[in-house]
Amino acid sequence: MSEQTTRAAVMTGGCQCGALRYALYVAPAHTHICHCRMCQKAVGGPFAALAPVAAADFAWTRGTPQTYDSSNIAARDFCGTCGTPLTYRGLSGNVNVSAGSLDNPSAVRPDFNLGVESRVAWLQEIAAVPDRLTVDDFTPELLASIVNFQHPDHETPADWTAPDPVPAYKCRPG
Repeated sequence: MSEQTTRAAVMTGGCQCGALRYALYVAPAHTHICHCRMCQKAVGGPFAALAPVAAADFAWTRGTPQTYDSSNIAARDFCGTCGTPLTYRGLSGNVNVSAGSLDNPSAVRPDFNLGVESRVAWLQEIAAVPDRLTVDDFTPELLASIVNFQHPDHETPADWTAPDPVPAYKCRPG
């Protein structure tokens, strides 16, 4: 039995489809929001929320990720099936998991912002943007009809599979 399997996971996470799962064996320290252009493109959003741990405190528990070397100092792991961005690995030797891929993203709180020279200008005003609940835009009937094909936010047996999607919802080429 490997050392990782004898240690208790402190946090777990994974991709949207469930093909990849990981465990953290310590709580992340120095969680941050990176606004650099490379992180923006890697996550397809205005910033990446990253929760780092030492490589020895991280393990893939299901599947093998695809890796994209986004620069000569950065490697990014993602799910080759659903595309979920999962980690950033750089010069520090840490594995920075994408906070949104954690089963409980609220368990980590950013300590600082990084790469602020590339911060999207409107983020300074985001607190003033009105909030809306999902039910404000969708009828109860539509909400009740939604079938979620995502992996649940908890560990599942190794043979877990998502429900078969209705053909109209299957992913299709661009």
